[in-house]
Amino acid sequence: MVEGSMTQGAGQGPAMRTETLRDFRVPVTEPVPYGVPGALPEEAPVYGEYPAYYGEGAPLPPQPPVPPQPSPVPPQPSVPPQPPVGQAPDPGAPAPAEGDGDGGDEVYDEGYTPTQRDLPVIGRGGPGDTVQVQYVPQEPQATGPGPLYVVGDVHGYLDELVHELQAQGLIDADCRWSAGNARLWFLGDFTDRGPDGIGVIDLVMRLSAEAAAAGGYCKALMGNHELLLIGAKRFGDTPVASGAGTATFQAAWLLNGGQRTDMERLEDVHLQWMQRLDAAVLEDGHLLLHSDTTAYLDYGDSVEDVNDTIHELLNRNDADITWDLFRKFTKRFAFRDEETGPQAVRELLGTYGGGRVVHGHSPIPYLLGEVGTEDGDASRGPEAVNGPHVYAEGLAIAMDGGVTMAGKLLVVQLPLTD
Repeated sequence: MVEGSMTQGAGQGPAMRTETLRDFRVPVTEPVPYGVPGALPEEAPVYGEYPAYYGEGAPLPPQPPVPPQPSPVPPQPSVPPQPPVGQAPDPGAPAPAEGDGDGGDEVYDEGYTPTQRDLPVIGRGGPGDTVQVQYVPQEPQATGPGPLYVVGDVHGYLDELVHELQAQGLIDADCRWSAGNARLWFLGDFTDRGPDGIGVIDLVMRLSAEAAAAGGYCKALMGNHELLLIGAKRFGDTPVASGAGTATFQAAWLLNGGQRTDMERLEDVHLQWMQRLDAAVLEDGHLLLHSDTTAYLDYGDSVEDVNDTIHELLNRNDADITWDLFRKFTKRFAFRDEETGPQAVRELLGTYGGGRVVHGHSPIPYLLGEVGTEDGDASRGPEAVNGPHVYAEGLAIAMDGGVTMAGKLLVVQLPLTD
């Protein structure tokens, strides 16, 4: 504000005013150029016909009349109201009075064009309409999490995986996610023994993005064969200390069904994806693991601790540390014994939560005591596997149907119904 004269009204103290107060009233038809020197003081913007500020509590001073100023804009003729588009004017209607275009008795300054109230209404469907607004009913969005599914060990059997996912309505004929907000968990072991492990990983990675876009999710756990493939790619023939002497990841990978075509197609994006997989998760009261072992207890007292610890160990890029992880998660059958098995499951559930353990890793024919090997030499029984195996007093659910030994690749909705 510019220091100016002092004014005093009845019963009021002095108030500050600017010396250019008389210039604040501007005819409504006169354009006010922004930023032109002398147009209006920048420190006192005008709202209506009064300056924006007169001082705290000061009255509005009387304004002297301002003589009309010549307008730089040529006067514009008033436009009488027009009938709606497509309707002829009424020849008997009286011509509107000048300045009365808004329907009232106001008189506007010369050059002012009133807004017409009878403009066309969009969406009536009459002549002259350019936009039609139609209401398209939307299906209500599903609230809350969708149904929960788990997938057992795939081991490179891509065709069998696609068949089972389609049978459950999780993907369509083009192998695209079609299950909306459903939740899908893979229990690990995507590669080795079967013909197309990298194809399996590519499918799971793509479904993860498509499911997330649809409001669901597709996620995966780390299995011992993911650890084996990571080690074979990173460390190759580097010697590592094993329980049986010196070993290498390359030799162990080939011995456990490693496919050279998978190694040739393996890219950094696949390695990074596998390395970030969690080892355990708790979903709807189910503790999801890959291996039927209590070795998880060596890595933390909570699911979060287990996952963080394993990720940190893998990030060290140490061959011996990675081998130790692989060796521990290759252990199996901790829940199979009728006497000690239920107690082992309870120890895991008591530490990490949940009411049941759901795991892969050990083929169901093995858990049932049937004779056979994982390379397909099974003497009896694997063909009869047609669903999960519930055991350990109902506390454990085995999901590896033995697809590598003429069994079945399992995709199952949880919880299981009796």
